[in-house]
Amino acid sequence: MAEPYRLTATDALTLIRENKLTVESYARSLLSRIEARDATVKAWAYLDPDLVLEQARNLDALPVEKRGPLHGLPIGVKDVMYTKDMPTEHNSPLYKDSLVSVDAAPVATLRAAGALIFGKTTTTEFASTTGGPATCNPHDPTRTPGGSSSGSGAAVGDYQVPIALGTQTGGSTIRPGSFNGVYAVKPTWGAVSREGLKVYSLNLDTVGVFGRSVEDLELVLPVLGVSDDEVTAESAFTGVKGAKFGLVKTSVWNNAGQGTIAAMEKAAKLLKGHGAIVEEIQLPAEFDNMPDWHAAILAGDGRTSFLSEYRRDKSKLSEWLVGQVENTEGYTRAQHLTALDGVASLRPRIDEIAGRYAALLTPSVPDEAPVGLQRTGSAVFCSMWTALHTPVVNVPGFQGENGLPIGLTLVARRYRDEHLLAVAREVGKIFNEEGGWKSSL
Repeated sequence: MAEPYRLTATDALTLIRENKLTVESYARSLLSRIEARDATVKAWAYLDPDLVLEQARNLDALPVEKRGPLHGLPIGVKDVMYTKDMPTEHNSPLYKDSLVSVDAAPVATLRAAGALIFGKTTTTEFASTTGGPATCNPHDPTRTPGGSSSGSGAAVGDYQVPIALGTQTGGSTIRPGSFNGVYAVKPTWGAVSREGLKVYSLNLDTVGVFGRSVEDLELVLPVLGVSDDEVTAESAFTGVKGAKFGLVKTSVWNNAGQGTIAAMEKAAKLLKGHGAIVEEIQLPAEFDNMPDWHAAILAGDGRTSFLSEYRRDKSKLSEWLVGQVENTEGYTRAQHLTALDGVASLRPRIDEIAGRYAALLTPSVPDEAPVGLQRTGSAVFCSMWTALHTPVVNVPGFQGENGLPIGLTLVARRYRDEHLLAVAREVGKIFNEEGGWKSSL
């Protein structure tokens, strides 16, 4: 058997259920990987090995009939979610060593299903800025792992934990998924409870999940309550052959670098080669407003969300967050409402467009992860889908000129999350085998 830390979540759970792997031995393997790599990757904001092993032994001691569907599955938690037995610091000096003795709803739900809550992964300040934490990209430590879910993407990409939770307000799950070469899903907005998370935007914030296979994501999302309406034999996805995909470059295509341009071209060619129909589609002109509308929503919501921290001690906030509260960009409340109403009017329209296809195919990022840790990269290709509330999945498999991973995004209409994962599973097989990128870790 491979080193346990290299197992996907699906394979590890199978071995645990078959009594071929104990939770404690699995946890020890992951901890050994972290010990060997933490000085380089720096994915963890908080990790207590003694607590991890204590929980693991308690899970091993549970009788089989009391074990949950995720029994023994280690999960990293982004450090903007409350965890009852670990600090939640939001990467802010205002919350240094802050312990709120409750679990956020997603954490509590996963813990009740038997998951081993492993530790807290790094984040940008309040999951809101593009200023990076110290976390490095495991494939090239001189580059960012993306953000704001920096530690979650890096930890999964580096085999330090099989599953991790993130959040997305712009591109904070999909971008790290692409930069670290892993699968990442942002479900339909509102499908997963955000109770117990620091709020940036009530209108945009969405819980996300990182894993190394679609099957791993399919383990976790149903436990979190994500499901489609009844899937019939007629509506079930049966494979790429004969399926129709809509290739969408969007109005921000001029931000695409050579790596993403090549990935989109190769993806279309591969899908066609496997019998799919790929149509390039131009979204109606109203969708060109999405970047500005997303920015206006963020500005309006940010004025409210960080006011309490600003009042406590604005000197401990980044200059950018101070600017959000003080509205230095000058957005009016009328612009905020225009953006909210404008985006709302486009959600049924994108549902109708996406509903014509198995999925839409669109960029995840401009290119490979950029050099440097000061900035986590651009969310320019992600923000519109976040605002439109659609489910999205980053599918890895391609690479840029430096051999670093580049993923592409699949999009479905709202509350077609299970369908989208089924599509991503089949598309992922093709991209992973023929896209050209393999992890060398």
